[in-house]
Amino acid sequence: MPMNALISVSDKTGILEFAQALHALGIKLLSTGGTAKLLADAGLPVTEVADHTGFPEMLDGRVKTLHPKVHGGLLARRDLAAHMAALKEHGIDTIDLLVVNLYPFEATVAKPGCTLEDAIENIDIGGPAMVRSAAKNWKDVGVLTDASQYGPALAELKADGKLSDKTKFAFSVAAFNRISQYDGAISDYLSRIQEDGAHALFPAQSNGRFVKLQDLRYGENPHQQAAFYRDLYPAPGSLVTAKQLQGKELSYNNIADADAAWECVKSFDTPACVIVKHANPCGVATGAGPLEAYSKAFKTDPTSAFGGIIAFNRPMDRAAAEAVSKQFVEVLMAPGYSAEALEVFKSKVNVRILEIALPPGGKTDWDNGRNAVDVKRIGSGLLMQTADNRELSAGELKVVSKKQPTPQQLQDLLFAWKVAKFVKSNAIVFCADGMTMGVGAGQMSRLDSARIASIKAQHANLSLAGTAVASDAFFPFRDGLDVVVDAGATSVIQPGGSMRDQEVIDAADERGVVMVLSGVRHFRH
Repeated sequence: MPMNALISVSDKTGILEFAQALHALGIKLLSTGGTAKLLADAGLPVTEVADHTGFPEMLDGRVKTLHPKVHGGLLARRDLAAHMAALKEHGIDTIDLLVVNLYPFEATVAKPGCTLEDAIENIDIGGPAMVRSAAKNWKDVGVLTDASQYGPALAELKADGKLSDKTKFAFSVAAFNRISQYDGAISDYLSRIQEDGAHALFPAQSNGRFVKLQDLRYGENPHQQAAFYRDLYPAPGSLVTAKQLQGKELSYNNIADADAAWECVKSFDTPACVIVKHANPCGVATGAGPLEAYSKAFKTDPTSAFGGIIAFNRPMDRAAAEAVSKQFVEVLMAPGYSAEALEVFKSKVNVRILEIALPPGGKTDWDNGRNAVDVKRIGSGLLMQTADNRELSAGELKVVSKKQPTPQQLQDLLFAWKVAKFVKSNAIVFCADGMTMGVGAGQMSRLDSARIASIKAQHANLSLAGTAVASDAFFPFRDGLDVVVDAGATSVIQPGGSMRDQEVIDAADERGVVMVLSGVRHFRH
């Protein structure tokens, strides 16, 4: 018996050519509405589903494939005599191949000004129902839900006259995944709508949709199992879009640290380099180009930089590559590499080299390649928050000390503040001339973070005299300020907001240093 294919697609990319190839293989074509017209206009013999079922489309096309002659043909098991007898009794032909993509719900609700009515009318009913029927009966029916499947399906049909069980099962899994993604998008959208019609920032039910990129050798520790996933629709310029040019497979910790480095470095407009160790920047600097930025960043903490993750926001040239190649580096990231730069690392086969295109310019979080929402897993639950994408300009700073900042101090303070945003709390960051001079991270006491930053600067033979220092949260007492001033800081940026702000401001005046308030806290846990 010849095979029967039912084709009903919203996105008609490649469908005419695919249908022509199916016809050439002797496969009979069934179709609906606009798809049927497209095929018929191209001269293909196609039977409209309404003619096949003997029941017209109705309710503005809402009902057209919800019929036993469609679902019976999809769901009947060919290996069960009772199923085949039932089809014969009711005059139902089997459908052996289903080609369906769904109404563009996701694209519709992404458009500015989309109304609830627009969204509702783009919820597909018949398509998902057919897809589920075909995918359930995968041993007998091939179900294609994406144009990327047309080529592989045709290759098998031409070679073997049928689809293999392996391919049909893979298509079935892809089909159920697509339905899950589709339903999740509908749930997310509708459960945001409140009684007054406004849209809540966080939906009443959150439906995560992620695609596995790879299984990892292990997790944070060797006794933990792990895998790496990306968003269904990843933001341009994000780590998951990276192309690995050489090196070993990335580990769980590599990926986590690489993300920290990449998010930090792409926040700079000028050429910058970020070196990360255990999720914290241990060296950050800007420069005229990659070499200068790297050289300055490395000076901050050469000890911690050993085995670190290094990110650049400019293409890497040979000079920068030769400098970096002198140290042990786990992962190297940049928007691009010259051929000479890649040649430098060719003998260092274990160095993981990633190429990531910088996100396009724009005002939205998506355009900037940043997460709009951050998620943290807790016991049997999630914490969700808007991502800390807050940028700070010089005009937003409030000078509270008697001493006014110089233009250079303002520049250093903003640099220090940008870096502190990516350092684990409690964070204290000393900077000067576009370079981190000492980083104190992740301590229970802000005083200890300040002391550690000073110790690291001493070990790196860096003087903190005249530096700017950033504190990611307010100083609860003046002692924190005294520690950083004793270390050499002459200007300080902090959010403010403490009950003892005035005490701390008075201490700044007493010590003769500049103090500015950002009004923004940057805890990072």
